Amino acid sequence: MHPFTYAKAADMREALSAGWRGGRYLAGGTTLVDLMRETVERPGVLVDISSLPLREVTVTERGGLRIGALVRMADAAAHSKVRVLYPVISEALELSASAQLRNMATIGGNIMQRTRCTYFRDVTAACNKREPGSGCAALHGYNRSHAILGTSDHCVATHPSDVAVAFAALEATVQVLGPDGERRIAFADFLLRPGSTPNREQALSKGELITAVEIPDLPRPLKSGYLKVRDRQSYEFALTSAAVALHIRGGVIREAKVAAGGVGTVPWKLPAVERHLIGERPSGRLWAEAAEHAAEGARPLAHNGFKAELLKRTVERQLRTVGGTK
Repeated sequence: MHPFTYAKAADMREALSAGWRGGRYLAGGTTLVDLMRETVERPGVLVDISSLPLREVTVTERGGLRIGALVRMADAAAHSKVRVLYPVISEALELSASAQLRNMATIGGNIMQRTRCTYFRDVTAACNKREPGSGCAALHGYNRSHAILGTSDHCVATHPSDVAVAFAALEATVQVLGPDGERRIAFADFLLRPGSTPNREQALSKGELITAVEIPDLPRPLKSGYLKVRDRQSYEFALTSAAVALHIRGGVIREAKVAAGGVGTVPWKLPAVERHLIGERPSGRLWAEAAEHAAEGARPLAHNGFKAELLKRTVERQLRTVGGTK
């Protein structure tokens, strides 16, 4: 680990000032500290923001949900309003990591976490995300766990967060605060596809700090859930996953929110699946037909072609579970 300076921010003003000067924000440290130990990350200054007042979960005036950036994953998953209003968030959080990590990691840190690509974490391997212009060893290496959606010739790494898939499906908004004041970023725009600049991963400006994630008020009744497929049931990242939320009234699907994880360079919204569902009556045939659209635009690599079919099956299974028609 390389030498660094540590400072603890007493308030928001101190945090933003330190961030503007180049400090890296630190909360639970479950990702950043790991990367520092592996010398993937080498920040000169760490700014501890754990004392900032960003630990509340509240229902918004319009009936949505606001989760503070420093709410621990375990606390968010267990919160009564989260479990009742958006169980897909609780399920995604509980499937994310070990209990010890969930007790430390924060919501803001979770969506900011960097890829688990082995080439990214191996400082001897070529990685455009870690060292722009060095190449991407995963393109022609062992790429079974890598992305098939949203890839580029510069990067094929997946985004590892589970709860980010739920946020993407629910069309959440990320609230940030910076030197120029507050702003809101649609979750679909917050995490960036790699393109030719895979080293730029979030739509944050210099010194900006995430303060909350807000879920909009969605029509009720709403059923939702999260399904994660992985190589082993204990602490493991997704081969593929599906977050589904359905508003069914009068026997007809009025709203459908669907996103996938483990297959994209960012959490992958599935609008073609959603369009196929809206206005239809739930049925086993409908779920299967809608799921056929899940892998549209996929670009499989040498070792991960199986993910396209696995994604379709995962989406179909979760649609059946949430929709209530087997």
